[in-house]
Amino acid sequence: MLNFLRVILSPLNIVYGLLIKFRNYFFDEGIFKSRKVNAKVISIGNITVGGSGKTPTVIYVTNVLKNAGKKVGILSRGYMRNSKGYLLVADEKNVLTDVDKSGDETFLVAEECKVPAAVAERRVDGASKFLNDVKLDIIVLDDAYQHRWIERDLNILIFDQRFMQKTESMDQKLLPLGIMREPFSAVDRADIIIINRKFNEKKEIPAKLKQYFEGKKIYTAYYETSGIHDVKNHQHYEVSDFKGQKSLVVCGIARPFSFLKVLENNGIDFTNKLLFADHKNYSHKEVETIRKKFYSTNAHSVLTTQKDAVKLTRYSKELDDIDIFYLKIDLIIEQKDEFENHLLGIYN
Repeated sequence: MLNFLRVILSPLNIVYGLLIKFRNYFFDEGIFKSRKVNAKVISIGNITVGGSGKTPTVIYVTNVLKNAGKKVGILSRGYMRNSKGYLLVADEKNVLTDVDKSGDETFLVAEECKVPAAVAERRVDGASKFLNDVKLDIIVLDDAYQHRWIERDLNILIFDQRFMQKTESMDQKLLPLGIMREPFSAVDRADIIIINRKFNEKKEIPAKLKQYFEGKKIYTAYYETSGIHDVKNHQHYEVSDFKGQKSLVVCGIARPFSFLKVLENNGIDFTNKLLFADHKNYSHKEVETIRKKFYSTNAHSVLTTQKDAVKLTRYSKELDDIDIFYLKIDLIIEQKDEFENHLLGIYN
């Protein structure tokens, strides 16, 4: 069915490709102009739709800068939020709004990193307002590889290694045939490339794609589980504490393969699962579905992702009688020292 829909939509693929080509040409030739803001700017993004590990990378980069003594803030468009325009999500001390208004990723990063955060569809105007609200040395632009209206001092591009290996797959086609926002030629704009192998063994860049990565600074990243946390009281548990337990797995992320894989590798039973669309905006309907599934399967607990957890906390009363936990995953850069020096090198 999916392949049939792709064939039907194939004419749109040509139109989309031309629009991307002309848009990038206008920027490259200076017809469309990027604007500078009064702070260093690091952009983190991808050229595929979801699942590359962008949010863990934003957290990693933000913490590196914060620990180096820099005043850093995060600016995102706030995908799937129910608000419009510019919104200050967090200042230097507190998160100021809820997950519905900020979007799940921005809310998660603001809570995790304890740094200022804001959302705005128009990133240049948003950056100016953000800098008026809080004093910052660096703005980390979340999901901004295609948002070329704002100048950046460092352009970081992330790839899912598993995606890169699919050289014969329709996935490596532009939208709507595949999942690519831009063709591989867009790699040329990147200053840093991170290939995220997640929980898989490291593989070489396929020969078919190597031409796009020649001369680029490439780092390898992977995921490491740092434990399981209680959604309600944030108590930490080792992943091994859940080994052999029958959990109801709930998640709404782009490609849940890695999440399920780590559960499998740690002996956690995820036979019972509810998989929702990416950035799922949970309502009472989904909460009731979770409750019914939990009790009908005699599950020990509900186990979810950190991104889903920030949304499910809204229903603490409705889920008061169910133990809910989230798996915390951290991004690790194999060439840690070199990568961090590269980040801080924008001040040299």
